[in-house]
Amino acid sequence: MALFLVTSRVLLRNVKDLRLLTAKRHRMKGKWATTRPKHLPTRLALQHFDATYSVQLGQLWPSVRVALLSERKYGALFNNFSHNPDLEKLQAQGCRDFISNGEAPTSSEHNSSFGAEEDSSSVSTVSSHVDSQQQSPLWLSPNIKCLVFPRGDITRFKPARPDKFSLLSYYLMDAASVLPCLALGVQKNHTVLDLCAAPGGKTLALLQTQSVRFLCVNDSSVSRTSRLKRVLHSYIPKPLLTADKLRITSFDGTMWGEIERNSFDRVLVDVPCTTDRHSLMEDDNNIFSRSRVGERRSLPQLQVELLLAGIIAACPGGEILYSTCTLSLNQNQGVVEQVIQLAEENHGIQLQVVSLRPLVQKFRNTFHFAPDLHLGEMVIPHLAANFGPIYLCKLRRLT
Repeated sequence: MALFLVTSRVLLRNVKDLRLLTAKRHRMKGKWATTRPKHLPTRLALQHFDATYSVQLGQLWPSVRVALLSERKYGALFNNFSHNPDLEKLQAQGCRDFISNGEAPTSSEHNSSFGAEEDSSSVSTVSSHVDSQQQSPLWLSPNIKCLVFPRGDITRFKPARPDKFSLLSYYLMDAASVLPCLALGVQKNHTVLDLCAAPGGKTLALLQTQSVRFLCVNDSSVSRTSRLKRVLHSYIPKPLLTADKLRITSFDGTMWGEIERNSFDRVLVDVPCTTDRHSLMEDDNNIFSRSRVGERRSLPQLQVELLLAGIIAACPGGEILYSTCTLSLNQNQGVVEQVIQLAEENHGIQLQVVSLRPLVQKFRNTFHFAPDLHLGEMVIPHLAANFGPIYLCKLRRLT
């Protein structure tokens, strides 16, 4: 009897598939639909990025790849309307406001970068319809504060606490996402359009300037707009959310040129994109899902239409800031180049690219910027400063 039991155990160990012991008529084939997708979107995204960005970024790609696959770093956008003493507490933990503590460019750096821009006439290579990049002095709102831990410090922020008026003290976001709002250069009594506003971090940053006379925030998704409203009510006092100061809409952003033309001093166009970091980390709502191939391929065209609509909405002399959270050349410089040409050919609008080199010089100790971009600037992820990716390009409407 003992010999029989030992022999049985040995046989069971050698059986790799216990279904062999089940009668054929009772066997069931496993179904992919009830287990997991055959091709995970995150894996498809990584394969696509390896093939594309290894060529685009060259020797930079291995380090950027490691950073993208690592935990991202956050910043705390401080809420000036909250009465919590959290600013002092965060500073005591070693946080610093990267905006007020940014490095001021020296006169030699300013002159050398200015000369490089003028001599290279880099915009002329983009389009014959645009003059060389305009070097403007960097103007930053003194009211925007975004706290970050030092380079190499991966300490996490604690959740923000509400004050006695139920307003939260800070909003956690990628600190590089504040750069488009800083680059936009909002000044006193400006009217501003945030064309693709949800989930609301950049809208909050614009309101922190306390300079906007009227702000219009729009997102084509009704559900995302609802989330945006909840965010605003959690951070902004009700007297500042009245109809004479703020308008929230859910229109198709590509059609904005038919709704309001020549109306805004500043326009932020933070377009939908492949959201590279999300695509590598989350399978849910991933643009690389097999069911969304058509949507992903049509992104550059959507981005062109959104940026063109934002340009038409700006008044002559107004400025437009285009931004994405992708490293993709096609979704970044490629879109701007195409729009510059379309704006003049189809609408008679001449544009001038505004150099953001002073912004790079001021914040180069906080962020890792891509070198040698011929159009715009881009924060690329780096393990010591794992922010981004964020691409931004500033345009001035001349006519």
